[in-house]
Amino acid sequence: MSDDIKLIGIVGAGQMGLGIAQVLATSGFNVLINDRDQITLNNASNIIKDNINKAINRGRLEKDIGSYSIDRIKTKNNIAQLGGCDLIIEAATENEKIKHEIFQKLVPHLQPHTILTSNTSSISITRLAARTDRPEKFMGCHFMKPAPVMQLVELVRGIATSEETIDCLKGLVKKIGKISTNSEDFPAFIVNRILMPMINEGIYALYEGVGTVESIDNSMRLGANHPMGPLELADFIGLDTCLAIMNTLHDGLADTKYRPCPLLVKYVEADWLGRKNKIGFYNYKGEKPVPTR
Repeated sequence: MSDDIKLIGIVGAGQMGLGIAQVLATSGFNVLINDRDQITLNNASNIIKDNINKAINRGRLEKDIGSYSIDRIKTKNNIAQLGGCDLIIEAATENEKIKHEIFQKLVPHLQPHTILTSNTSSISITRLAARTDRPEKFMGCHFMKPAPVMQLVELVRGIATSEETIDCLKGLVKKIGKISTNSEDFPAFIVNRILMPMINEGIYALYEGVGTVESIDNSMRLGANHPMGPLELADFIGLDTCLAIMNTLHDGLADTKYRPCPLLVKYVEADWLGRKNKIGFYNYKGEKPVPTR
């Protein structure tokens, strides 16, 4: 049950991994973060500390909670050091091969009761679970970005996931002040099954000259009351992640309506990935984002 979870491991010290770690620590859990990139891992503690201080300054977090939360988070450079965790959340890049490698390295060091989860936004949970020694204790646990702000956690059961594991994760999500939804294990689950084709269609509208970057985003912000336009949102998510999810949908469902827009492919080939490297559908290198098309 969720009451038995005290120590949680996070694999991946990127934006999602650090955001999830922050949420867990501010909810009273001890957290160990691992990443294969030592420089990224070295920077993790300072990034989390800065983000917690920003949350305090904005009134989203009480000062005393923020202070002890920072002390609850530790970094580990050897993935075997996560072996004592009660729960592990894999939050690495959206690449199935990399995720399989992570779980393969983890399994020999785990306790019998340890639950494994993946923060994947689109990859088959059943397929990931099948490569471990505990498919019944494996589940999708997809936090939305940014994890400290967004309220939803999408829980995805694989074909072998036990009811006990499902109940445990539901309890955990409730403890950290989030709301869970249940999704069956189909490509991209619920949120990205609906969201990504909309973003892809926005990119097609740009590709086909229906409108400019600004006109497309303004149309959806003002005409559909979306907080971000589809191209701005794509930059925020990361164009490489958007492409990976569209490829998962296209390959998994074999429907041409999920074909990634060639312009999205071209941007990723150019390493124009959005906010993460300061250029995508907008250029973020100046004081104000400027459309690149």
